[in-house]
Amino acid sequence: MKKKYTKKELSEFKKILIKKKEEILDDIQHISDDTLKKSQKEASGDISGYTYHMADVATDTYDREFSLGLASSGREQLYELDDAIKRIEDGTFGICEACKTVITKNRLKAVPNARYCVKCQEKKEKR
Repeated sequence: MKKKYTKKELSEFKKILIKKKEEILDDIQHISDDTLKKSQKEASGDISGYTYHMADVATDTYDREFSLGLASSGREQLYELDDAIKRIEDGTFGICEACKTVITKNRLKAVPNARYCVKCQEKKEKR
C-alpha cells in the first residue's frame, strides 16, 4: 500500500485546485456579467421600442435560467474544490473516504477533488 503524498506532491495538487477554482470563478463572473447585469432587451440585442414576441421572451427566459444553472453548478464545483484544499491542510487529501486507501495520482490529476478511489466511486455510482 502506498504511503500518503509528500508535501511537494500536495503543494502541486493545491496549485491545480487553486487554478481550477480561479477558472470557475472567472466563468461565473462572465455568466453573471452576460446574464444578470443586462436587461432582457439588451440581452436579446433588441434596443428598439418594439414589444417582444412571446416566443422571444420564452427563449430569453430559458437562456437566462440556463446560464444561472451553469453558475449554480460552478458554485457547487467551487465548494468541492475548497473542500479538497481543506483536506490538503488537514492531512486527509488523497485518502479514499470509503476504504481509506490512497487514491492514485492519475485519478487525482484527472479529478483533483476526488473523495473516493476508482473502485469505491464505481460502487457509489451503481447505488
